[in-house]
Amino acid sequence: MRLMVSGGGTGGHIYPALAVINELKRQDPDAEVLYVGSHRGIESTIVPKQGIAFEAMTIQGFKRSLSLENFKTVYLFLKAVHEAKKLVRQFKPDVVLGTGGYVSGAVLYAAAKLHVPTVIHEQNSVVGMTNKFLSRYVDKIAINFEAARSQFPENKVVMTGNPRAQEVANIESHFSLTTLGLKDDVPTVLVVGGSQGALKLNQVMVESLTTLAKRPYQVVFVTGPKRYDSVMAKVAATEESDNISIQSYISNMPEVLPKMAGVVGRSGATTLAELTALGVPSILIPSPYVTADHQTKNAQSLVKANAALMIRESDLTATTLTAAIDQLMTDDNTRAAMAAAAKKLGKPHAATEMLALLKSVSAK
Repeated sequence: MRLMVSGGGTGGHIYPALAVINELKRQDPDAEVLYVGSHRGIESTIVPKQGIAFEAMTIQGFKRSLSLENFKTVYLFLKAVHEAKKLVRQFKPDVVLGTGGYVSGAVLYAAAKLHVPTVIHEQNSVVGMTNKFLSRYVDKIAINFEAARSQFPENKVVMTGNPRAQEVANIESHFSLTTLGLKDDVPTVLVVGGSQGALKLNQVMVESLTTLAKRPYQVVFVTGPKRYDSVMAKVAATEESDNISIQSYISNMPEVLPKMAGVVGRSGATTLAELTALGVPSILIPSPYVTADHQTKNAQSLVKANAALMIRESDLTATTLTAAIDQLMTDDNTRAAMAAAAKKLGKPHAATEMLALLKSVSAK
């Protein structure tokens, strides 16, 4: 199989694509893959490190306000479509997969116009601008949340889940909490505001540490690399506790998550795919700074299934946070029920299902 993949800008677009590529390579070691991303996106760093052939294009997104910069955006898009057509003709893919981001708009549009089979994957419950545009041209649309179905042409939609879930579900974790200065036999909650941390969550956690230090469970608090020093400066005066570990960053999160009894964090699509694949109950604090408030809608799908609690950032205080953590961590029955509900939502075979979809589309 010859697979061309395009997706970029955020890890939420890149990691599902990599999961599909890894599953393809597992099933067919001789498969040829070409990943097309943007020069400025993090995919230009992440993808080549995986040993995957990578081509970069210059492209940018539209400004939501009236701006002369949008004329440049249109020019760059048309130029990228022209470049993408060249790449498609040279690589001759059996099928092209788009996982979101501006660059995938140009690549999938070009492939569709050349009558090459195309599939897009929408990770969120609210459809992104690029995938909404592409939905008119592609052959099939894979979704992760049922809420996205009605936003696409019904006859094109296939529920696959997020391919990232399969990679996480299959990880054999040998991680020990002792590496973080904690005990392996005490229920532990992980508090993390995304890879860069979250300012308000960090502030509220600093206010909550004295209370949390008296609890019978353990807490791993991840601040984000850029915020670690300021957090530690604020907690320097607080009394040290043997049930709290403060970290700047955790690089091996898929190995750490299975050891957690609960997680407090954002509700991006990749995070939720990981939590549901592993059956980890959570307290979700959706980021209010994302397009169309899609993280709130993502979180609501878990809350509705009794797999998570949710606190809006506007309602986040030391009181509401510690109350929610206590609710999750001090009642074993509640936690077990939420874990089972989360597991039911998980898609542990999502990458395999996505690959089957790609093969079926390419065969037509």
